Amino acid sequence: MQISKQTPSQQIEKIYDVLVIGGGAAGLSAGIYLQRYLLSTLVIDKGKARSLWMQELHNYLGLPPNTPGRDVLKQGKEHYLSLAGDYLNAYVEEVMDEGETFAVRVRIGRSHPTAVVFRSRYLIAASGIIDHLPKLDDMQNVFDYAGHNLHVCLICDGYEMRDQRAGVFGSSESSLEVAFSLGWFTPHITLFTNGEFAVGAAFRDRLTAQSYTLVEQPIARFLGENHQMTGVELADSSVVELDTGLVSMGSKYHADYLKNIDLEYQGGNLITDNMNRTSHPRIFAVGDLKLGMNQVVIAAADGALAATQIWRDIRRSEGARRSPISSSVA
Repeated sequence: MQISKQTPSQQIEKIYDVLVIGGGAAGLSAGIYLQRYLLSTLVIDKGKARSLWMQELHNYLGLPPNTPGRDVLKQGKEHYLSLAGDYLNAYVEEVMDEGETFAVRVRIGRSHPTAVVFRSRYLIAASGIIDHLPKLDDMQNVFDYAGHNLHVCLICDGYEMRDQRAGVFGSSESSLEVAFSLGWFTPHITLFTNGEFAVGAAFRDRLTAQSYTLVEQPIARFLGENHQMTGVELADSSVVELDTGLVSMGSKYHADYLKNIDLEYQGGNLITDNMNRTSHPRIFAVGDLKLGMNQVVIAAADGALAATQIWRDIRRSEGARRSPISSSVA
C-alpha cells in the first residue's frame, strides 16, 4: 500500500518484519523478495535513487539498451506494491536500536513536515549514494548533461565512450587515475582539474607517456544541446571539444541515519558478509552502500540475497509457516 502523509497512523502500530530504507534497485528487489517470502515490509524512499537520472541502462540483461533507469524503478515499485508491500515517500532521520526492534524516525513532507516513528525487526540499508559533480556557478548546466553522455561509471559506460574524445573530470590527483583505465576504450583523453587541485610531476609524466592532455583552468560551462555535451568552455573563453565525459569526483553516502549504531565501515562503505549482513546481526546493507561494484544488476541481486537471509533467520527462529498479516502486528 502506498502510504501518504495522511495515512501513516494506520501503520505505526505495526512492527514490520523488515524496514527497507531506499527505493532504488536494491531496495525494491529486497522488498519484492520479502513480500514473496510472506514477510511484512515497509520501503521508505526519499525519491533520489541514483538510477533515476541514468538515461539508458545499456548493460542490464533482458532490457532494451535504451531503457531509462526511472522505467526500471517504476516497474519495480509497481511490482512491489502488487505484492501488498507498504511504501512511503519520506526522509529517514535516525535509526535507534531498541533491542528486539528498531525505531526508525522519519520526516514526511517538505512543507509542514510530519515526524513519525516506525518499528521493525530487521533493517535493510539501501539508500545508496549520489555522485559529486563538477562545481560550476550554474549547476543546471551540469545537470543538463549528467546521465546522458556525461557519465559517472566507467564499468557501466566505458563501451559507450570507445574511440571518442573523452573528458575526465576529477576532484584530486588520485581521482584522475580512472583515465588510465578509460584508456582501454579510447586513447583520446583530456583531464580537467577545474582549477581546484594541483597535479604532481610524476603524474604529469604518466600523462605525457600516454599522450593525454591536462587542463588546469577553471571550467566556465559545458557546451552542447539536447542533453548531448560537445565540450567545455574554460575561464579564458577557450573551448575544448569533446564527444563524451567521465566524472570521477567521489560520492556522498546516504547513511547518516545509522550514525548512532556501531557498524564496521571501509571508507564510506559498510562491510557485509556474503549475504549482505553487516556487523549488526539484524542490519543488512545492499547496493552502493556496501563494498563492491556499483551496478544496477548487482544491486538487484544484493536485495535478493539480503531478503533471503532474513527469511531464513525468521523461519529458523519461528519454526513454522505463518501469515504475513498476523506476524506484523505488535
